[in-house]
Amino acid sequence: MSLQIFADIFTRDNVLFMLIGLRTTLLLSVTTVCTSIVFGAILALLRNYEKHAFGRVASIYIEIFRSTPLLLWILVCIFMLPIGNYLIRGGIGLTLYTSSVIAEIVRGGLNSIDKGQFEAARAQGFNFFQSLVYIILPQCFQRIIPSLMSQIITTIKDTSFFAQFAIAEFFFNAKNIMGSISKNTVVGSAHIFVLYCFIALVYFAINFSLSCLVRYLSRKDKSAVVYVEQ
Repeated sequence: MSLQIFADIFTRDNVLFMLIGLRTTLLLSVTTVCTSIVFGAILALLRNYEKHAFGRVASIYIEIFRSTPLLLWILVCIFMLPIGNYLIRGGIGLTLYTSSVIAEIVRGGLNSIDKGQFEAARAQGFNFFQSLVYIILPQCFQRIIPSLMSQIITTIKDTSFFAQFAIAEFFFNAKNIMGSISKNTVVGSAHIFVLYCFIALVYFAINFSLSCLVRYLSRKDKSAVVYVEQ
C-alpha cells in the first residue's frame, strides 16, 4: 500500500475537518448521556415506586421506546419537531430513546438493593426521599456502572446514524473527505479501505478507553458503597 494514499487522506484540511466532526460527536454524546441519565433515573423511580398515573405513564414510555428502533425516533424528531436544526432535533430523538434504556438499567439496580435498606433508613430517621438520595441511589449507580458504561459506548456509536441526514458529526465528515480527495487524485478501493479503518480505529480508541476507565473505577470503588446497618 503506497504512502501516497495516506498523504492524500490525511492532509491538514482533511484532518481538521474530521476533528470538527469528532467534536460534534463527542458533544452530542456527552449531552445525550447526561440528559438521559437524569431523565432515565426519574423514569425508573416513577416506574418502581409510583403505582398510580405517573408510574403507568413511565412504564408505557419505557416500553414503547425500548421496543422500537432508534432510527425511527431520530427520523420522527428530525422531520416533525418545529424547533432547532437537524442536530438538535436528532439529539432529542437519541435522548428520548437512550433515556428509556437507561431507565431499565437503573430500575434493575434499584431492584437489586435489599428492601431492608429502606427499613433501616427509616429506623435512622430518614424519610423516603432522603433514603433514595443518600442510601439507595448511590448503591444503585455503583452496581450498574458496567451496564451504564455499555450503554454510553452504544450511544457514542449510535451518533453515526446522524450521517444519514447530512449532520456534520465525525462519521459524516470522515467519509465525505473523499470528495476533496477526488479533486486531486483518483480515489481507489485502497483509499476507502484506509479511511474506514481510520474511522473504526477512532471509535475503538474512544470506547476502549472508556471501558478501561470504568473497569479501573469499578475496582477502586468496589468497597466504597455505604450500607445502612440494620
